[in-house]
Amino acid sequence: MIDEKLLEYLEGFVTENRKQTFKEVLENRTRHFSVVLENVFQPHNASAVVRSCDIFGIQDVYTVENSYINKVSRKIAKGSQKWLDFHRFKTENKNTQECYDELKKDGYQVIATTPHNDSCFLSDFDISKKSAFVFGVEKEGVSDFMMEKADGFLKIPMVGFTESLNISVAAAIILQDVTTRLRKSDINWKLSSLEQKEIYSRWIESSIKNVDKHKSFFYNQE
Repeated sequence: MIDEKLLEYLEGFVTENRKQTFKEVLENRTRHFSVVLENVFQPHNASAVVRSCDIFGIQDVYTVENSYINKVSRKIAKGSQKWLDFHRFKTENKNTQECYDELKKDGYQVIATTPHNDSCFLSDFDISKKSAFVFGVEKEGVSDFMMEKADGFLKIPMVGFTESLNISVAAAIILQDVTTRLRKSDINWKLSSLEQKEIYSRWIESSIKNVDKHKSFFYNQE
């Protein structure tokens, strides 16, 4: 529940330009698509994917951390991680299952990115369904569990000798394609007004130094 009076008070510590930027960015955010990073162990790859999510308007990132802790490099992510919502699965077991279950609960079809022959080409992918794109660990790819549970498979056409792309490059290509087509469609892809307000409120708080002190002062004045 958003405290409207508190939000109005905190907005006074943020410039008009920054507040307007937040609102403009939120107008282009979506939860129609999301990204799943499954056991990605190289921080520069995970960070580059996170940066692409921000650039192309993806609000939610799901991370499965069975063997590796998902770390974001500030140098590569360029601060983009601050503006996204992360759903992390990092307990001792069943992380992949729990991630899959949450994706289904959130209404996503699970799409495994893989160069296998039965995969759909990117240009033919149906953007109308709410989809979570799963990117697997380097070399091994998407896990057997996700491959078995996936609602579909997706690949990028390649005509060279190399059979796969770096995960961060693949994610950028896929997200650029599907979000560009999404914004040209009549699909209801935007965040709801309530979702925008909730995220806006969090962004405002994250932009203020010593925000807890300001909040404490506000409530003590009431």
